[in-house]
Amino acid sequence: MAGYIDAHHHIWRLADLTWLNGPAQPRIFGDYQSIKQDYSIADFRTDLDGSAVEKSVYIQVNWPAGQELEEAAWIEKINQKTGWPHALIAYVDFSAEDATETLRFLRSIPIMRGIRQQLHWHENPLYCFQPTPDLMNQSAWRNNFARIHEDGWSFELQVFAAQMKDAARFAGDFRETPMVLQHCGMPEDTSTDGMALWGDGMQRLAQQQNVYCKFSGLGTFIHRNDPAFIADITGHCLEWFGAYRCVFGSNYPIERIWTGYSPIVKAYEDAIAHLDDEDKAAIMADNAARLYRL
Repeated sequence: MAGYIDAHHHIWRLADLTWLNGPAQPRIFGDYQSIKQDYSIADFRTDLDGSAVEKSVYIQVNWPAGQELEEAAWIEKINQKTGWPHALIAYVDFSAEDATETLRFLRSIPIMRGIRQQLHWHENPLYCFQPTPDLMNQSAWRNNFARIHEDGWSFELQVFAAQMKDAARFAGDFRETPMVLQHCGMPEDTSTDGMALWGDGMQRLAQQQNVYCKFSGLGTFIHRNDPAFIADITGHCLEWFGAYRCVFGSNYPIERIWTGYSPIVKAYEDAIAHLDDEDKAAIMADNAARLYRL
């Protein structure tokens, strides 16, 4: 198999991130003191040393409001200097009046491949990123969202199980835009009822052929690297989405809070070990290469 592609990672300068450099707050990934420091592309490449990862996709990391263009420009400069990361997923607030201008600027960046605006809402305020669960249904938001198809960009779709029914309709309304479901749909409630709700929502999303499933972030709510949990969740996702609509991502350095890079890679390798070589290559590299034009 050729080298892997890590389709979900971050880098940062601590000074740029008010959510990270301020006083500690309760967060879904627990105690994050260990990552309250600069994390450069050199640090990332050191962490992945010894793995088979040869390319990567940077995912926006929530710089302060109004600074999304500075974030994108910074990543582009790093790419020009080091060759890494190989693709950029930037941030746009599709509710903002200046969304069109933001998109216009991003078009000037050669490694631009898509947008992430996190849409997840939850009854638990700790898990809530948006003030409403149905932002994707609002007409002004949708009008701006529709513009990303003009550039062939994808959308990183981040929702909880209770939002998936709406998310599936949303994906169906924009069939020409690839949507990459973050973190296997974030299965945070592992009770029988919680998993049933998640499974129903995931199957609704899987019916939309433009929706892909990202194998990433499965330590977010359990705060550990758990190969058995990863194998269980990804096994369901493979059943519903198929190997050709699943992609691997490390979610580093968030997952660095509880594990090293190599154990994450091994957990996903083990989870798909029963597949044939072609399917393994699809998940670990080929699907991401196609999605992000690498």
